[in-house]
Formats: sequence, C-alpha cells, structure tokens
Amino acid sequence: MKFGVVIFPGSNCDQDMIYTLQQQSGSEVVSLWHKDTDLKGVDFVVLPGGFSYGDYLRSGAIARFSPIMTSVIEFANKGGYVLGVCNGFQILCEAGLVPGALLHNNNHKFICKNVFIKKQDDCLLTASVPAKALKIPIAHGEGRYFAPEEVLNEMKANGQIMFRYCDENGTISTEANPNGSQENIAGVCNKTKNVFGMMPHPERAADANLNNTDGIYLFQSLLNSVLA
Repeated sequence: MKFGVVIFPGSNCDQDMIYTLQQQSGSEVVSLWHKDTDLKGVDFVVLPGGFSYGDYLRSGAIARFSPIMTSVIEFANKGGYVLGVCNGFQILCEAGLVPGALLHNNNHKFICKNVFIKKQDDCLLTASVPAKALKIPIAHGEGRYFAPEEVLNEMKANGQIMFRYCDENGTISTEANPNGSQENIAGVCNKTKNVFGMMPHPERAADANLNNTDGIYLFQSLLNSVLA
C-alpha cells in the first residue's frame, strides 16, 4: 500500500497525516505538491486539513482547480481511494467528488475542540469502527454540512453518511452538533464508496502522546478493508 498526501499552500495538517499513516500502516507515504499532476503510483490519495490558498473566496473553491486535482478526480473516477479531512473535505465537495457543501458554522466563529462522532453507514473507513462515541477534534470555520433534501435522501438510501456528531454517550442531538451541520452530519462518502470526506481530524487523535487514540479506529478500518 502506497499513500500520497497532497500538499497545498497553507496546509497545516499534512505532516500530522503523513506521520499517522506511516505509524499506523508501516506503508510508504509520499508528498504530492498541488502544482504537479503525477500521483507517483499511489494506491490511496489523502487531502489533509489545514487551509488552502484561495480560502478567502470560499474554502476549497480555488484549490479545487490545482493541477493535482485533475489527476485526483481521474483517479477517483476510476475507483481509486481518496480521503479528504477538514479542508480536504471542502475541496472534495468543491470538486464534486462527494455530495453537498460545507458552509460557515452557525455561530460564525472558528471552532477548535474535541467533539464526539458515531459511525452510521458502513464503508471502507467505518467497517470495523466500533458503534460507540469516538472523541475526535475539530478545527474549522466552515464545517456546517448541507445538501439539498433530494440529495440527502438519495445519500441515505445509498448508505453514504459515514459519521454524525453525538454526545459522549453516543446520543445524536441538536445539543451535540458543534457547527449546525444538517442532521449532525460529520462525514460522507460518494455513491461508489471509494471517496470519503470528513470534517473532524482523526490524525489528531491517533497517538498516545496526545491523550487521545480514538482516531486509530478509522485508520485500522481503512487498512483492514483495503488490505483484506
């Protein structure tokens, strides 16, 4: 298994993701500069969190047109695995690789804190994740997920909702929703379940030194599914 992590100007979670993938998989992980088009033969592409140039217009709106994204879109359309976290999720939405959009948080403030999420539909990223509340940090100003009702209904029918925000006991409620996301949605995938987007940062919860290891469940599920 060979992972590629795309580096955009302003990315600040790229090294966190590279470190976590190396530690959890023992696989080769390469950096992919946003102005390049060569995916270097990777099996799995990751768009990390942080910020990308042009976010002043709308998060991910400009980065979506980086040269590397032409190759990522082609890779995904051929069934290649792609994961976008936080800003990476925003870029995936802007590129049309996952449905919906990410809007300003309902309190119009940047939110940085630990939250709880609970898996919903099964896919590569959730298949072996336990059905309990996972503590995963968020750090975003535009993380409020939205999709038109007809799109959301289709997503539900296809099993495309990966995670929802919940409280520490796993209860999904308005009070447990940190940013006003539609139906507490924290992560989704595409119809063919090879492209995954989530707002919380699992790579920031995958090391004992951080006093939080719940993110490891996601990376283990990913590896178990891909290498099965």
